[in-house]
Amino acid sequence: MIKILDCKQVDRAAIFQRGDLADTTAVEQSVAAILADVRARGDAAVLEYTARFDGAQLDALAVTKTEIDEAYASCEPFFLESLQRAAENIRAFHTHQVRNNFVLTGVDGTVLGQRVLPIERVGLYVPGGTASYPSSVLMNAIPAQIAGVSRIVLVTPPGRDGKINPSVLAAARIAGVTDIYKMGGAQAVAALAYGTESVPKVDKIVGPGNIYVSVAKRMVFGLVDIDMIAGPSEILVLADSTANPAYVAADLLSQAEHDRLASAVLVCDSMALAQAVAAEVERQLPLLPREEIARASIEANGKIIVAADLMEGIEIANEIAPEHLEICVDEPFRYLDSIKNAGSIFLGKHAPEALGDYLAGPNHTLPTLGTARFSSPLSVDEFVKRSSFLYYTREALEHVRDNIVEIARHEKLDAHAKSVTIRFEE
Repeated sequence: MIKILDCKQVDRAAIFQRGDLADTTAVEQSVAAILADVRARGDAAVLEYTARFDGAQLDALAVTKTEIDEAYASCEPFFLESLQRAAENIRAFHTHQVRNNFVLTGVDGTVLGQRVLPIERVGLYVPGGTASYPSSVLMNAIPAQIAGVSRIVLVTPPGRDGKINPSVLAAARIAGVTDIYKMGGAQAVAALAYGTESVPKVDKIVGPGNIYVSVAKRMVFGLVDIDMIAGPSEILVLADSTANPAYVAADLLSQAEHDRLASAVLVCDSMALAQAVAAEVERQLPLLPREEIARASIEANGKIIVAADLMEGIEIANEIAPEHLEICVDEPFRYLDSIKNAGSIFLGKHAPEALGDYLAGPNHTLPTLGTARFSSPLSVDEFVKRSSFLYYTREALEHVRDNIVEIARHEKLDAHAKSVTIRFEE
């Protein structure tokens, strides 16, 4: 059963404690070996790991246009309509994130500026396994397209039959992604980072995955860029006594069903609500197809924290800095400015976290494990780079010559100073 912690009676450390994460030492050793093997042997290594880990015997890694079209045709029309609607909302939201170039011109002839340029090649990892995530295709591919990325390479593990889940391919077609490869795990990250005979080397890898994918992304960071190291999914529901216990319990379970390591937390100002939500969680758990996973998550990492009032609840929420934060009160905008640390904020009693996962438009790839204190959701910014530029006339350089020389000599970098003074020697 989910734990109930009263702020008046428990140590603060118990309130802020997160679930223990697995020791990754053994994983790191396995991943390092896979990375080295794929780097050395390319496609042959990827095909072998795909057979070993996914049980799929493949002749080629690339997905054909025929496969994409057949997958799209096999999907239910209303599902495709729903994906289209989600894609439109995601595109509309992320279009507002586009940054512009700027130029500053001085009266002395100086020109300073910044250019915003798309990253050329991006690898998009989409998880497979026990579930398919077409929403991740849309959430990652559409911002990349808006940024102007010229080549988006999607990778996802195949089933034992050697096929990709049709819903993933349908989402790829809707998003306009046609460069798709049947591979997952650390071997897919390696192929994207190093390139193989058939898989192009990319400049950045984005998208969530299991522990092997996360460790692999961390290991190749520096050779390529990555979006983030995503931890287990999290939700924190901030509620007052007016909240509906059934709604709150359902929202907590919506994250608990993701993963045994997922974290579902309620912070409220009412012991009566806390007890009612705990009872609802127990009532709803047996109704879930993924009950075993959700129950393990709730019992290991779930908790209900009873604060003195909503303002103390907000302080706790800011300290936890959750991936998803729901504010389940009648006037949620009263509290929005008080929230300092959260990946995505869901306001009111009719904005469940699933709304953001699938349809509303803001990105669902979010910072976890408290990193919302300093990082942000996936956005168009993740797919661009910036270059500054500057131009000075001889007269403008002469005007600042002595200042440059003074700083350079203070730092004992005489060649820096000489690169300026040499331009004024007769």
